[in-house]
Amino acid sequence: MDKKYGILFEKVSIGSCEIKNRFAMAPMGPLGLGDSEGGFNQRGIDYYVERAKGGTGLIITGVTFVDNKVEQHDMPNCPCSTHNPVHFIRTAREMTEKIHAYDAKIFLQLSAGFGRVTIPTNLGEHPPVAPSPIPHRWLDKTCRPLTKEEIREIVVQFGKGAYNAKRAGFDGVQIHAVHEGYLLDQFAISMFNNRTDEYGGSLENRLRFAMEVLEEIKKTCGDDFPVALRYSVKSFIKDWREGGLPGEEFVEKGRDIEEGIEAAKLLVEYGYDALDVDVGSYDAWWWNHPPMYQEKGLYIPYAKMVKDAVDVPVICAGRMDNPDLASAAVRDGACDIVSLGRPLLADPDYVNKLKAGDTASIRPCLSCHEGCMGRIQEYSALNCAVNPQACRESSERLIPTQHKKKVLIVGGGVAGCEAARVLALRGHEPIVYEKTDRLGGNLIPGGVPSFKEDDHALVAWYENELKKLNVEVHLNTELGADDVINFGADVVIVATGSKPKVFSLGDGPVYTAQDALLGKVDIGNDVVIIGGGLVGCETALWLRDMGKNVTIVEALPKLLAVNGPLCHANSEMLKALIPFKGIRTITSSKATGYDGRVLKVSTPDGDIEVTADTVILAVGYTPSNSIYQEVKDKISNVYLLGDARNVSNIMYAIWNAFEVAKNID
Repeated sequence: MDKKYGILFEKVSIGSCEIKNRFAMAPMGPLGLGDSEGGFNQRGIDYYVERAKGGTGLIITGVTFVDNKVEQHDMPNCPCSTHNPVHFIRTAREMTEKIHAYDAKIFLQLSAGFGRVTIPTNLGEHPPVAPSPIPHRWLDKTCRPLTKEEIREIVVQFGKGAYNAKRAGFDGVQIHAVHEGYLLDQFAISMFNNRTDEYGGSLENRLRFAMEVLEEIKKTCGDDFPVALRYSVKSFIKDWREGGLPGEEFVEKGRDIEEGIEAAKLLVEYGYDALDVDVGSYDAWWWNHPPMYQEKGLYIPYAKMVKDAVDVPVICAGRMDNPDLASAAVRDGACDIVSLGRPLLADPDYVNKLKAGDTASIRPCLSCHEGCMGRIQEYSALNCAVNPQACRESSERLIPTQHKKKVLIVGGGVAGCEAARVLALRGHEPIVYEKTDRLGGNLIPGGVPSFKEDDHALVAWYENELKKLNVEVHLNTELGADDVINFGADVVIVATGSKPKVFSLGDGPVYTAQDALLGKVDIGNDVVIIGGGLVGCETALWLRDMGKNVTIVEALPKLLAVNGPLCHANSEMLKALIPFKGIRTITSSKATGYDGRVLKVSTPDGDIEVTADTVILAVGYTPSNSIYQEVKDKISNVYLLGDARNVSNIMYAIWNAFEVAKNID
């Protein structure tokens, strides 16, 4: 282990619970990890145990509900410690015992509910609830205020849920949440809470719900059972359904820093044993679920403010996967515990690899949200884009082959690399041919912007893994159909990627986004990007950060209309950044001609001219699969993978390659 990271491996305590190092697994929604009786299914058990096995000192589960009467969450959804206590304790006990075998500790995260931010697919026909009759976050509905009787019942359920957690072997609980604008947070924020009873008005009254929850848990479980709190010190709310951006000046309508620090002091005074600090709300979702457009370690300044104000341990998450940044945060007194969420989805062995000094083997998180929040939104299932085994540790385990095969892989993009990795791990002999001078395919241009640095980190990880596995890789070598046919491979995988779509606009030079990103063209100062999808918007942001004057021309009525499903946090932040950065957008319009100086654009209001030193096309990609078409009827065992089969995203390139390589035998 590098000595500079030694501080991360010191013991730390939350209340009476001693933790072997300063790493926690951040709570992430356990969608797909519960069963119909409110317990943990085998997927959930395997998932949490794998992270404990990987060295994480404290596991904090994702949200589990203490009450299923008010919001009536469908099951199976998330575990519920009060729905069928005997079943919950039985399944959870199996999990906690295994986690303790690795000298790790585990807290159960308990939730009062979602309130106005309930995901529509979970809401059904049930009326959303809140402290007061306020607008729902996603739907055109007004929430029903909770009654005092309902509040009291939820409080009682917290006590029962925590007691069941203690019986099941959990080392403590974390309360979810005066955080992110969930139900307890809605009571705490004056914008959402217009009550005139003892649960509204003053800050102390608005925190009463959270205080009573703590008192009930301490009453049922004792003072020696730790209770942590997930806590957002600042809301970043500009208005209803409108969040503030990094560096933006606006009037905070949610919880501001001053009130956030005051509330933190009160919550600790009430008896909370630790604060798990972040910022944001569902109205500014890109803070609580930071995409790659947010800086790494974005919560550190806010955690430091809280740490300076309270005398209990402070936990800090928020893109903390850089160990230099994490260790500095602890040394500087910003936090006591570093919390990793998505990085532990990507690599459950992160902590053990860091301790062993093998940082090159840590598979990077891309902050893409495709496999985690994106899958939760669309399919109520937690996964990971770069790790197909996340939350599927048993079902997707790799089985060594009994019949070693020589496998030719044509193309060294992400699909080809993943196929080679999995095949080598299983005992096959993959041989990779890539026509360019390096592996990575479209990740090479895609990772050029600074906010996409982890794309290049993923390429470096694949290079390292294939080298460790002694995979034969040939660069600068383009194979033809005859080469493939005559190679003598038992199996052929074609993963030749995709190429940008191009078209002419007249006499003026027109380039692809790929050409621009790779520095192959002189961009000039005034740039027009045709295409407002993900590539177009990210390229625009990159160019604007370089000081260019950028205009996006999009044929559809809005940006990012055909991409996805993108996680709401990613898409909404990107759409908000475009005007904030001063990027001009012209929608429902088409470019009709370019002479090298002026681009003509047809708009609903008539034809206009836009000054352009450079026109960049970002209108999509087409599969490059000519080799496959030539050999598919001449080779019996041939597979088409990645963009060459279907232009999609990194996640599906990796997942499909994993699936095929896992089953070649």
